[in-house]
Amino acid sequence: MIARRGTLIVVSAPSGAGKTTLCREVRLCLPDLAYSVSYTTRPPRPGEVDGRDFHFVTQPAFEALRTAGALAEWAQVHGNLYGTHAGTLERALAEGRDILLDIDTQGARQLRARYPTAVLVFIIAPSMAELEQRLRERRSDPEREIRRRLDRAREEVPLWREYDYLIVNRDVKEATEHLAAVIQAERCRTNRLSLAMPDLEVRS
Repeated sequence: MIARRGTLIVVSAPSGAGKTTLCREVRLCLPDLAYSVSYTTRPPRPGEVDGRDFHFVTQPAFEALRTAGALAEWAQVHGNLYGTHAGTLERALAEGRDILLDIDTQGARQLRARYPTAVLVFIIAPSMAELEQRLRERRSDPEREIRRRLDRAREEVPLWREYDYLIVNRDVKEATEHLAAVIQAERCRTNRLSLAMPDLEVRS
């Protein structure tokens, strides 16, 4: 019998590179993949649903989780707080389920320190021009916020070398296939598996 502990699949990207879309699409390809819904103090965007996209909480509620040690990682991004509940991760790992996380580079560093076997995947757009176009097509942020996100992206892109895999998101279907392939390959790594075989009868 082959058994394995679950694996953390951490996906990071500059804002606008498409990581949220890719995480959603790969979960459709791999329905047994668990997903960690982050906590955040930012308000919902149009179409976002509490508990599905994020757990939207007040800053005092977020601070209470952090003080209680309930967060496996947390970070301040674009003026808002984001964090991952440790209990969600531990339950999935103990059950042998792989769990997908869509988090920023600060959180990824914290999780790599806490879970050294986590798999880190970095997503980038084909170019900064393409990234800016995607941010503008959202039509959800004012110009000042777009400029701030682009400045942050220029700081984050060089961090790709800290990750295990790099995916250039030129096409959503192709990039989703690459992400699914990474996850499937990691599931087959021998250092993640334990093998129990019945005793073999030895005959002379």
